[in-house]
Amino acid sequence: MWRNREIKLFFIVIGIVTMAGTAAAGFLLSIQAAGMVFMTSLLLALCSVFFTRWRYREIEKLSGYLRKISSGDVSLDLRDNHEGELSILKNDIYKVTLMLSESRSQLERDKLTLTDALSDISHQLKTPLTSMTVMADLLSDSSLEESKRAEFTGNIRVQLERIEWLVSSLLKLSKIDAGTIAFKKDRVPLRDLIDRAVQPVLIPMDIKEQTLIVNGAEDAAFTGDLRWTAEALINILKNCVEHTGDGGTISISYEENPLFTEISIADDGPGISKEDLPYIFRRFYKGKNAGDDSVGIGLAMAHSIITGQHGDLEVRSEKGDGTAFSIKFYKRNGQSE
Repeated sequence: MWRNREIKLFFIVIGIVTMAGTAAAGFLLSIQAAGMVFMTSLLLALCSVFFTRWRYREIEKLSGYLRKISSGDVSLDLRDNHEGELSILKNDIYKVTLMLSESRSQLERDKLTLTDALSDISHQLKTPLTSMTVMADLLSDSSLEESKRAEFTGNIRVQLERIEWLVSSLLKLSKIDAGTIAFKKDRVPLRDLIDRAVQPVLIPMDIKEQTLIVNGAEDAAFTGDLRWTAEALINILKNCVEHTGDGGTISISYEENPLFTEISIADDGPGISKEDLPYIFRRFYKGKNAGDDSVGIGLAMAHSIITGQHGDLEVRSEKGDGTAFSIKFYKRNGQSE
């Protein structure tokens, strides 16, 4: 405490005031009055020393607390329920400590997520890159038949398209996870959304001779982002087409009520096993019935897009009885979110 300049200056001023008061009392009144003034000033100075020392001890405790925080120990609790500026300071420091602890935990989680994502990406890219390397070596053989050369060239093109789709999807997911995408909040007719979403799957459905059934009120709508929500629906529809056999049926129904807007997409495929059902929205997860070309990213992207707009995406499925996806956008103050 005594090494602080302001303490030294304070007691110098107190000493000067005490001596001046004592001298004035002795000169104007009496020796007894001077003694009384001196003793009173001395007691006040001692009280000031006591309380100042106590405050500096508390400040020293705070310094020690902050040193422990900087070394990584965030388990200490400094709060107290007393009044005063020092107690307010303690509580504020504790709040900042909690914020720093949460930020550190979030950074650790983000680091683990990034590590897992890089591992998954490298795994997903390894197979097509290995396949293209082998086919490129075969294409370098001048004696290779033209039919085989065309076959290998076509396979390389397919693998390149797969890599392009994977990279594009991962970039979109990264933007969603980072919160850099500002979803629009337009009033979107559901019929326009459905028309936009089904276009990319019409040809695959035609090849598999599948039937598409769409039911819903013409005036039904929701408030959200048309382009991104259509992207989510496209990935769900692609999943349904992939897991529905030739001649199967995929149905889309939608409705709007005072509480929420709901879109249901169902197929009559083999369904999803109970073991896979809790994990189908997990990134890079591939169920038992997934095709060889499945990456396990489409449903994860759909889930991120819908929940990013404060919606819910649920799935119901029974083995051998098809799968149904339910999307709900809840309303607030009479408007869809």
